Amino acid sequence: MKKDLEYYLNLKYPMEVIPDEVEGGYTINYPDLPGCVTCCEAFEDIEKMAEDAKRVWLEAMYRDEMEIPLPESKIRYSGQFKLRIPKSLHKSLARNAKKEGISLNQYCLYLLSMNNASFQKKTAQ
Repeated sequence: MKKDLEYYLNLKYPMEVIPDEVEGGYTINYPDLPGCVTCCEAFEDIEKMAEDAKRVWLEAMYRDEMEIPLPESKIRYSGQFKLRIPKSLHKSLARNAKKEGISLNQYCLYLLSMNNASFQKKTAQ
């Protein structure tokens, strides 16, 4: 069942405020709403400009019957997903898990965690 526009307008989407160190003013965006960005000169205008940008973005998406994403905080993660991989990779992963004396699931979780931690460290710099 399709939600009405007011449902989306009342959701609490997190926003980012980025000061422009060179030209002054602020850039405001909503990470969960791709392309929903605005700018303002004065700090006092941030809230109004952000709400206006969000409203216009949501109205356009709703009018055009495009999918409107939920805020990250509304998304529920089960902790499970299905991944199709080549048979040769499956074989290699299974062999390495056996060498380590752990299940294939535990081994893949270990590899994903290590890679994710490395990626987060790189992107934080």
